[in-house]
Amino acid sequence: MTRSAAGSILFELAAEADALEIARMSRDLIETGLGWSWTATRVLRSIRDPETLVLVAREGKSIIGFAIMDFGEEAAHLALLAVDPSHRRRGIGRDVFDWLKESALTAGIAVIKLELRAGNVEAQHFYRRLGFEEVGWTVGYYRRRETALRMALRLREPATGSPHSTH
Repeated sequence: MTRSAAGSILFELAAEADALEIARMSRDLIETGLGWSWTATRVLRSIRDPETLVLVAREGKSIIGFAIMDFGEEAAHLALLAVDPSHRRRGIGRDVFDWLKESALTAGIAVIKLELRAGNVEAQHFYRRLGFEEVGWTVGYYRRRETALRMALRLREPATGSPHSTH
């Protein structure tokens, strides 16, 4: 559990009771127009998964931001990250990501990967400011209708000979 510099925002691991609110935020802020794939059941699975970190940012009792990141041997996948629009541009997204990045460094992760909607210019700028670089595009990634921009942030060189190395 960590507090923001202002002290009013609390960052902590998600509880099972948070699954529905996180799922609704994903539906409304990330999956708009695509259908709802990150349902409460799927989020709950992530919360219970020891290889997945689900982090929330709270102001009072309200979740104002969250992230879900899966950890592998040397690569982590940032599946979701969102901040409520009324709380954006206050450093909350960066604080959430900094927590995830520190966790990845502690876990020995070499690279953090993510996909985002190709048309989401605001998110592209956000991730570039965090140090992510474009690594490719996947046409039809989202429901066979929308292209994804794939990005990665290298934290260290992968172990040589690792079957999970990324080049």
